[in-house]
Amino acid sequence: MKKILRCIISLLLLAYVVVAAAWSRSHTEELMCRGIHIEVDDSRGSNFVTAREVAHELGPMAKNPSKRRLATFNTDRMERVLNGIDKIESATCTKLTDGTINIEVTPMQPVARVFEGNYSYYINKDGKRISATARYHTDVPVIYGRFDSIHPAADMLPLLRFIGSDSTWSSMITCVKVDGPTNVILVPMIHGHVINIGDINGLPDKFNRIDRAYREILPVKGWNFYDTISVKWKGQIVATRRAKKLHTAISAIDFEAEREAPDVGTMLVGDTVLISDNQSIKTVAATKLSPASLHDTITKPKLTLDKAKSKPQGNRQKTNTANKRRNSPDKRHNDKRS
Repeated sequence: MKKILRCIISLLLLAYVVVAAAWSRSHTEELMCRGIHIEVDDSRGSNFVTAREVAHELGPMAKNPSKRRLATFNTDRMERVLNGIDKIESATCTKLTDGTINIEVTPMQPVARVFEGNYSYYINKDGKRISATARYHTDVPVIYGRFDSIHPAADMLPLLRFIGSDSTWSSMITCVKVDGPTNVILVPMIHGHVINIGDINGLPDKFNRIDRAYREILPVKGWNFYDTISVKWKGQIVATRRAKKLHTAISAIDFEAEREAPDVGTMLVGDTVLISDNQSIKTVAATKLSPASLHDTITKPKLTLDKAKSKPQGNRQKTNTANKRRNSPDKRHNDKRS
């Protein structure tokens, strides 16, 4: 009797659960959508995939959600669209009982950008290719070279991980150029030379020799004395002397403009920034200068002539004599009497 009672109670509970689930589903489908919540699990903070880009990829499926019923959203199709994007590792779409649609996205995390001629793409930690577009970009190490199925760009991942594990080398090395499996070139931040490490075997020993070259050789010989430093051969540091003079970078500064006098009229167009004694900055409206003060502000150029070629010497003496007579005391006295 007790067994029969237990079976009846179990069946009733099961029926209740089924009915409650069906009612909850039908009630949810009749609700108006209250919005779509997109959550991107970007633990590294790369912003490679953003919630705005996810909504853009969904297109019409996520358009005007507050004006549509919840039943009109096909969450299975939304998941298939998002999971088909090579920049997204996984995506789940769920309808909630409060009338919202929750989308959780785990993006791919690029670790390098590869340039092969005019074509470029990203790769993740597993070597999977990720297409590079203007809408999806992130700051990662750069690899240049020609790669194939035998020597893919993913072969450089151990080198990138080694460089990334050291803050000094990570800030020093700007990109990696691959001329072949045994000619891997590092381009440092210091202008003027490159580093050939050969293959990517024995990286700790090779970088120790590079560190020794930077500490003991280049400071003595000069930072621009060599154009290539090679550590591809075991136990050796081979440097190639520069054959051509290194081009000097020219700063794009208009030196003629630097020597020009300040344009007072232009300075009066905007506001004037003043710094008080306590170093606080405040903005004061510019005021117009009077003609007299403007005349005093502008410094007049002084001209010096070595020889006056416009007038003969005799005419200049006559002019000077006439000026002296005009300014003499007797002349001024006669002018007053008259």
